[in-house]
Amino acid sequence: MTTLKPGSMLLGTTRPAEMRAWYIKALAPEFTGDGPIDLGGFLLVIDGRDDVDVKNGEPGRVILNFHVDGFDAAEAQLNAAGVEWISVEDREKGKFGTFADPDGNYLQIIEWK
Repeated sequence: MTTLKPGSMLLGTTRPAEMRAWYIKALAPEFTGDGPIDLGGFLLVIDGRDDVDVKNGEPGRVILNFHVDGFDAAEAQLNAAGVEWISVEDREKGKFGTFADPDGNYLQIIEWK
């Protein structure tokens, strides 16, 4: 049996243009063009939906993680983009920074020890 490899994620929102601009500014500032946002080979598809709330009521249910080699540099990039930090913690297994997008979805940067 073959292990499936994730290739993309659909993010539904009531405000796709704003979310797309936020994700490019925060996570892929060098990205240009239309279509899915390339996050290092993983594609983020942002779609306008009328079957989701404006804010995510359960933001901890699914968290998109980004593994980084330099936590401080990634944190500085995200600060420059104006992200809303939920927490930054040194844990036994690494340093974790949890932040939210404009719809309240959680994302994390992780530098593993």
